[in-house]
Amino acid sequence: MKLFYEIEVAGLKRNLDLFPVAEDTSIAAFILFGDVELTMACAKALLAKAPEYDILMTAEAKSIPLIHEMARQKGQNNYVVARKKPKLYMENITTVNVKSITTASEQTLCIGETEKKLIRGKRVLIVDDVISTGDSLHALETLVEEVGGNVVGKMAVLAEGDAINRPDITVLGELPLFHVDGTVIK
Repeated sequence: MKLFYEIEVAGLKRNLDLFPVAEDTSIAAFILFGDVELTMACAKALLAKAPEYDILMTAEAKSIPLIHEMARQKGQNNYVVARKKPKLYMENITTVNVKSITTASEQTLCIGETEKKLIRGKRVLIVDDVISTGDSLHALETLVEEVGGNVVGKMAVLAEGDAINRPDITVLGELPLFHVDGTVIK
């Protein structure tokens, strides 16, 4: 029997499948891909809590639909995605390494000159779908600072585990961690 966690976020309920990430720990998979209604509702709710900013930024890939929708709702034509690997069209690449709870190995986040121009001297709002360890956020902050941008806020739809206690992030809700039997870790 598949275990799941029911959550309500941005006024919508969803059942999230649980997946083990360690011998004694599982996480609930919060996936915006393919859920247009949830993506639109979360974007609207995040924008209502957002500080003043010039440009949105996220890491590739799960939160791309979210910042796309946030930019669309705000009437903005651009946003920045830190890519996992350099692309042939990227020039003057800046990189940073990061380890994420949902990725098996260390990954690289990078931006090129086009993205740097959008960030340099601007107020940057970093957005993610779920904040867990905060390592991805830190990597994005490092990229912004290295190219002369100013991080004015960090937001996510959900904070997982202890991340809910972080005073430096704004979220719509909490996502607990689970034992492998599906019970919430207190």
